[in-house]
Amino acid sequence: MSEVNTRGGAGHDTATRRGFFGRIALFVAQVLDELRKVVRPTREELITYTTVVMVFVIAVMLFVAALDYGIGKLVFWAFAGS
Repeated sequence: MSEVNTRGGAGHDTATRRGFFGRIALFVAQVLDELRKVVRPTREELITYTTVVMVFVIAVMLFVAALDYGIGKLVFWAFAGS
């Protein structure tokens, strides 16, 4: 017969046996492992992404400014009369 882990899941025993600093060391090791998996963009990709973001932000700024200007004129016309 195989043994059944009744403590709540895989790896639960090892996590409870670690002390405070052991858990911190495990966390740091896991963070470093995940950072090794990160794929960094090339210089060309970074420039392309930055350009796309800047163009989008400027377009949204212009849209919001035009909307603000139009609503301001409409409110001024409604309350000032001229």
